[in-house]
Amino acid sequence: MFYSKEATVIKSKIYDGVSIIPLGGLGEIGKNMTAIKCDNEILIIDAGLLFPDEELLGIDIVIQDISYLLEHRDMVKGVVITHGHEDHIGALPYLLREINVPVYSMKLTIGLIETKLKEATFAANPRLHVVKPRQEFKVGSFRVELIRTCHSIPDSVAVAVHTPYGIILHSGDFKFDQTPVDGHSIDYQRIAELGNKGVLAFLSDSTNVERPGYSTSEKSVGESFDHIFRTASERIIIATFASNVHRIQQVINAACNYGRKVAIAGRSMVNIANVAQEMGYLDVPSGTIIELDELSQYPRNEVVLLTTGSQGEPMSALTRMAMSDHRQVKIEAGDTVILSASPIPGNEKLVSRVIDMLYRLGARVIAGSNNGVHTSGHACREELKMMLNLVKPKYFIPAHGEYRMLVKHKQLAMEVGIPEENIFIAENGSVIEVNEYQGAITGKVPAGRVLIDGLGVGDVGNIVLRDRKQLSQDGILIVVVTLDRENHTIAAGPDIVSRGFVYVREADELMTGAKEKVAQTLEKYLERNIVDWSSLKTGLRDSLSKYLYEKTRRRPMILPIIQEI
Repeated sequence: MFYSKEATVIKSKIYDGVSIIPLGGLGEIGKNMTAIKCDNEILIIDAGLLFPDEELLGIDIVIQDISYLLEHRDMVKGVVITHGHEDHIGALPYLLREINVPVYSMKLTIGLIETKLKEATFAANPRLHVVKPRQEFKVGSFRVELIRTCHSIPDSVAVAVHTPYGIILHSGDFKFDQTPVDGHSIDYQRIAELGNKGVLAFLSDSTNVERPGYSTSEKSVGESFDHIFRTASERIIIATFASNVHRIQQVINAACNYGRKVAIAGRSMVNIANVAQEMGYLDVPSGTIIELDELSQYPRNEVVLLTTGSQGEPMSALTRMAMSDHRQVKIEAGDTVILSASPIPGNEKLVSRVIDMLYRLGARVIAGSNNGVHTSGHACREELKMMLNLVKPKYFIPAHGEYRMLVKHKQLAMEVGIPEENIFIAENGSVIEVNEYQGAITGKVPAGRVLIDGLGVGDVGNIVLRDRKQLSQDGILIVVVTLDRENHTIAAGPDIVSRGFVYVREADELMTGAKEKVAQTLEKYLERNIVDWSSLKTGLRDSLSKYLYEKTRRRPMILPIIQEI
């Protein structure tokens, strides 16, 4: 594994207290991980991944730099997971390969983690432990309890860590849903009890801090589904997040109410639906779910297709259907396609493109929260205020959000009476030390990002990304030439191969000029008896780059290949 070797830096230190060290999830949406350090022991909360943006060409996922944890591996006692979303469990296989410690969470979350570790062909023997809400358990010397919350996946929890210096509470992802689909509302009573007892530091979800008011209940989406199912005359296709078990349940409920069979497309959704059904989190009447291959055996007005691809991912099932490239499903005129999700920031263009393609195929498209087919799993401003008033922490650390969200959450906390000096806007790697008497950001540890490309972990860096970006913008030019080293002459070539720059047959004049420029440069070096390959390649690259820029205003990557006889 490739991780930073930068030394840990601590500027100052509070004599006795708890260190809170976010290693991901601050200033970004994703790769959540927080280390709680107390008396030479470390507890990790969450180990998530981040999906790459368009600048990270070819990168599959992004995880945390865990150099700090590796440096203190003997102190790490375990990992507690708040819920089963990828941005909270996706980096676990990479973490556990390096530090094989126990993992604790709720039943469904552990089931999803088991599936993920199997997919990762995990060789070690991970110790996975199912814990119930309010059941206190020990991780090293830490006393930990999970507190039930509401989110867009069952078994979401907040984590309370009881230390000799006070309680550290991490909210996880949450919302206040008064009518949850599974009947499990947030444990207001226990949160209030902890608040009355005294919470030393509170880390809270900041995702929806910019949205006023309250989030709508997940049940409202079920009501919208009921209306759509009642009026749709042909096939219904619903794309949503694979992990949104509550949403899947409501689709199944509506399908049963209107006599439709349900098929599922997309490997991740099939896996999660299977795990949730096996563990009793999905109530599916016998005969409701059919195989994808069986769709054609039923009238179009008697089937529903649940699929991945709500974010317009290029290889997702819905995108392939929209491109008429799916092996088993073809979009036809009259189909009702529901995108039961809001685009993640950065995915808007991808989603719009898929919607446009669906319309071209004659589908009726219903998308987004404005049409009642999606609601967020994160608390809005008034809910965040309520949580702060319940917890009443001494110190507050906005978490899980981009930087502007953290700042606005700080402002919200000040509105409800938390002193500004007790609120810390931290960055990934910040060391926040707190005790009953004082708190401060006292230093920083390595906390960058590690890029995963195929099986490579961290072997793609800035130089490789720069080359990929150049290749994607201006292409590549390969110059092949053979030199007679003894006589200092060109024995063969130069030949030029172009990929992604110009089509050679349509650019004869440009390529002829390029060959002449290469020959002139080589002859100049050979006349001066310079036969050092490094100098020759640098000279070729510089002269050819200047010539091509003058002619085309483009800078392709130039790769000289020099052979000798």
